[in-house]
Amino acid sequence: MTDLDHLTQSLARNLHRYRAEAGLTLEALAARAGVSRGMIIQIEQARTNPSVATTFKLADALGVSLTALLDYETGPQVRVMAPKQQVQMWSTEAGSSSRLLVDAQAPGPFELWTWRLAPGDASASDPHPPGTVELLHVTAGELTLVVDDEPYPVPAGHSASFEGSRPHTYRNDGDQPVDMTLAVSIPAVR
Repeated sequence: MTDLDHLTQSLARNLHRYRAEAGLTLEALAARAGVSRGMIIQIEQARTNPSVATTFKLADALGVSLTALLDYETGPQVRVMAPKQQVQMWSTEAGSSSRLLVDAQAPGPFELWTWRLAPGDASASDPHPPGTVELLHVTAGELTLVVDDEPYPVPAGHSASFEGSRPHTYRNDGDQPVDMTLAVSIPAVR
């Protein structure tokens, strides 16, 4: 079985499990996530590999982290994530990327990311559920954080926090790579 096959099977199993735990019908999850019922059926039957955007929408709608949706293991209270277990979710040919380092359920998804944005690159994010908070710290370069179409410069050594339920974009307007660490706390689904 390839890594992609393993990921597809894990997603199918976990999507069905979390949907059942939330007491959601296919129709209810489809409406909440903005994803078609047919797509959810395809995913739960491991017949398709959805886009990153679709996977994020489903995770947000279920109130679970992306890594919990992609793979779930019960185990000890302490979880150490080796680099090969971390999930690279986004990359460009210019060298930009994002990697989910580790996450927890506390009481909703709580994620820690590392990002690199090459000069001229940007990544726009759909708004997360109300109550989502994002914290970031820039370690190199100068990030342009755009929230509700308002740009905020965040140079190296500076940090920022904002409501992740607002439309937002991470942008590198400079000529040096931007490196940052990002934490995202998403409230539990009620």
